[in-house]
Amino acid sequence: MNRVGLGFDAHPFGPGRLLRLGGVTIPHPLGLRGHSDGDALLHALADALLGAAGQGSMGEHFPDSDPAWKGADSAVFVERARDLLVQQGLEIVNIDCLVIAEAPKIAPFAAEIRARLAQLLRTAPEAIGVRGTSTNGLGFAGRNEGLAAMVVALLERVKS
Repeated sequence: MNRVGLGFDAHPFGPGRLLRLGGVTIPHPLGLRGHSDGDALLHALADALLGAAGQGSMGEHFPDSDPAWKGADSAVFVERARDLLVQQGLEIVNIDCLVIAEAPKIAPFAAEIRARLAQLLRTAPEAIGVRGTSTNGLGFAGRNEGLAAMVVALLERVKS
């Protein structure tokens, strides 16, 4: 049995923070504001995994009202979501990641992000796609006010 999950997250840019995407620090004059480290790609990934597993959302598991998550490395969210999959006998077949931003361009960092995601998920890098797109100047991303990320996760039940 296959299961599919869709994750989405968006954060505004803000000064005084590093830009973290997919667990990788990317050179950019602004970082992403958020309760944790603001890594919108890891947030969307965790949300996609939780959704595919029928385990709710990031907000349910890691609410921004909980001071325990203030400034947290978003890798923790992905690792905990992955642990829930394992407990349910599910494994990752494929992950597809899309970052929506005018800047920074994602292509120069895609291989590094893919490798980091594979490490966090304990899966092959070939099972993960990472790419970027722009909005051609439209909306908050087009005005360089922030960025968004979408992730689709395909899981299957481990045969026993």
